[in-house]
Amino acid sequence: SKSTKRVILALMSCYHFYNQTGFMNSFQTLLSEKVGQMMDWASKRAVIRLNGEKFRRFVRAPPRNYSVIIMFTALQPQRQCAVCRQADEEYQILANSWRYSSAFTNKVFFALVDFDEGSDVFQMLNMNSAPTFINFPPKGKPKRADTYELQVRGFAAEQIARWVADRTDVHIRVIRPPNYAGPLMLGLLLALIGSLAYLRRNNLEFLYNKNVWAFSALCFVLIMTSGQMWNHIRGPPYAHKNPSTGQVSYIHGSSQAQFVAETHIVLLFNAAVTLGMVLLHEAATSDMDIGKRKIMCVAGIGLVMLFFSWLLSIFRAKYHGYPYR
Repeated sequence: SKSTKRVILALMSCYHFYNQTGFMNSFQTLLSEKVGQMMDWASKRAVIRLNGEKFRRFVRAPPRNYSVIIMFTALQPQRQCAVCRQADEEYQILANSWRYSSAFTNKVFFALVDFDEGSDVFQMLNMNSAPTFINFPPKGKPKRADTYELQVRGFAAEQIARWVADRTDVHIRVIRPPNYAGPLMLGLLLALIGSLAYLRRNNLEFLYNKNVWAFSALCFVLIMTSGQMWNHIRGPPYAHKNPSTGQVSYIHGSSQAQFVAETHIVLLFNAAVTLGMVLLHEAATSDMDIGKRKIMCVAGIGLVMLFFSWLLSIFRAKYHGYPYR
């Protein structure tokens, strides 16, 4: 009868309503448990350490209404990843700046997956290099921009904070612990210079020595042209080690970035070329014995040819398609 059908439809509607309500309640309960657990971990440690099981439960599996910034690294001593330790120091500074900020919320969490604690995560993500920073947004899979360009931007906490702001709209003011090493070294240097000037106060002719000022100016030029200022601004890693193969790269393969070791190599090569040019100049203008001048000339030519060719090789490796050798 019609009345029976109405009763059946009403019962079915009630069933679907309560079923949906129960699902939503369980959804909210699970989400609250996950957020509560993440907040509890973050209250104890600014960077949450995740293994494979925790990664799958709190990052990969829904529901999730928070972003997770994860540093994939290899910090164990047997991995010999110096860059990982340097990047971890900056990452800890960033995470602590967020954790103790007045604007701290459960919108973003900072986590870490070590290769020796979560190698299955590395395999899951087809990851073969460390350190790597990835943002896992609340919804959907990470996009290309959610992977931090470490080799281009460097691992300074300020650079990572800008990337986090771009991906999550969370702006973090980086607060570094006080570092007295710089002012202390500057004070010691000034004290040393003052002491030398005082001890030689009756003979300050060395201040008018052209060779001293020329050597000082040359050192400054070599330091600046090798890329030290870029390192100071960007904070790149010293080198890059592949955790899978163990191969260490000292020269960055892109023209848009560099390693600290690369600037040291370029500085050495430029200094050798400069020394060769100085020897050639002295061989042509000095009043020394002709035999010594010939030796200086040959040595100067050898230094210029050898180290300038190595400089071209580095340039060719970074600027692909460069036609000269």
